[in-house]
Amino acid sequence: MKRFKFVSLLFLSLVFLATAISCGGGGGSDDEGTSGSTIFASSVSGGITGSQVFIDGRTVTLYAKWCCDHEVTQEEYQSVMGTNPSYFKDSPASGETQANRPVEKVSWYDAIMYCNKRSVKEGKTPCYTVDEKTDTTLWGYTPHTGGSISGKIECDFTANGYRLPTEAEWEYLARGGNTSNSGQTTYSGSNTIGDVAWYADNSGSKTHEVKKKAPNVKGLYDMTGNVWEWCWDWYGTITTITPSTGASSGSRRVLRGGSWCDSADYCAVQDRNGSYPYSRDNSFGFRLVRSAQ
Repeated sequence: MKRFKFVSLLFLSLVFLATAISCGGGGGSDDEGTSGSTIFASSVSGGITGSQVFIDGRTVTLYAKWCCDHEVTQEEYQSVMGTNPSYFKDSPASGETQANRPVEKVSWYDAIMYCNKRSVKEGKTPCYTVDEKTDTTLWGYTPHTGGSISGKIECDFTANGYRLPTEAEWEYLARGGNTSNSGQTTYSGSNTIGDVAWYADNSGSKTHEVKKKAPNVKGLYDMTGNVWEWCWDWYGTITTITPSTGASSGSRRVLRGGSWCDSADYCAVQDRNGSYPYSRDNSFGFRLVRSAQ
């Protein structure tokens, strides 16, 4: 576990990133299909140099079709949850607003509750169940308290509601859909971190409004820096036999992308991290994906 430092409405934009794709993995090619139904490959096979997710001999299924182009903001979060747990509520950078800064100090449990509550609010089918219940009022969980959700937590990847990306989906998006070993960038969208990210050397020790840095080729902002992003998977060593959603159990959940308080090496696309699902930090946030329109 790495050491972390403690210290105008922007509507959710679900970006349609590309037409249907099938990918060949490391050294393979991406061939556009004609259905226009998905932003992802149906699966990725083979290795990408430096990646601990896309490795030789592993085939990874990608379930998502849509991804939010920004990290969930404080205003978006409060509109669903009725409260804003963020540490950085005051003193936004010049020309920025507090409402459009990413929400932080949210645990993995808080994030999946938000996903279900937002899905219901918008008439979509929730993805997450606790002991087979999608109704969050039956989960016995109070968000933002550092507590845990008891019971078996599962995700229905066929539902059309909001959810966290799997780690493979996150890395695929951060790499701009590039599954070859050519044209890769160190950070999401650039080899120059300052072009695409708020991190320790330029953040001024705070988060920043989303979408202020350049996007990657898929039109996604802040995949590098600003806040770490929770993913669905358990954090652990990935092997050729590890399923597409990572380890079947563990004690920590995956975080990706680095944050405002991290050095450049922690913000690299290939860097992996994890924390306990009850952990709340002012560098922990999340991004939404969906598996269907």
